[in-house]
Amino acid sequence: MTAAIPIIEPTRIAKGDTVKWTRTLPDYPADDSWVLSYEFVNTTTRFAATGSASGSDHLVTLAAGTTSGYTAGTYDWRARVTKASEVYTVGTGRVTVDASFGAAVDARSQARRTLEAIEAVLEGRADSSVQEYEIAGRRMKHITIPDLLVLRDRYRADVAREDAASRTAAGLPNPGRIYVRHI
Repeated sequence: MTAAIPIIEPTRIAKGDTVKWTRTLPDYPADDSWVLSYEFVNTTTRFAATGSASGSDHLVTLAAGTTSGYTAGTYDWRARVTKASEVYTVGTGRVTVDASFGAAVDARSQARRTLEAIEAVLEGRADSSVQEYEIAGRRMKHITIPDLLVLRDRYRADVAREDAASRTAAGLPNPGRIYVRHI
């Protein structure tokens, strides 16, 4: 069984995976010589993709060998159609290229990294009552434990929202939602 090809641009690209999508543009059909192309850019990198005709639709395919060379990060993209000297922008958006699964990178979100750092500070401070000290004219002041607890709760909520979104994207139920069925 062949997977259905999405009809919109991806929001995430996994390095080393083949990525396909189809765009239907009734005003710019592929079988009327319109060519769909994409530019993906961020502050350091640029790459491009061009669609091919699939009837009147435009089929865009990024080969696994091509995506494996992409630099991980967030890219803005622009889609344009061209025919002879005519050029029209037909879409813009944003996509994230994920690092290779085997790459030694910290794939945790900023919220999760911050939450874990706050929890580590709280653990280390559990037996310390020093909030401020000075040595040789250099002063160090720590965030108070109540302030850290407020930040920890805020980041716990952010991480919980990320986890719920990941579960929903994977087709799993949201643990924070109660489902009711009327009999």
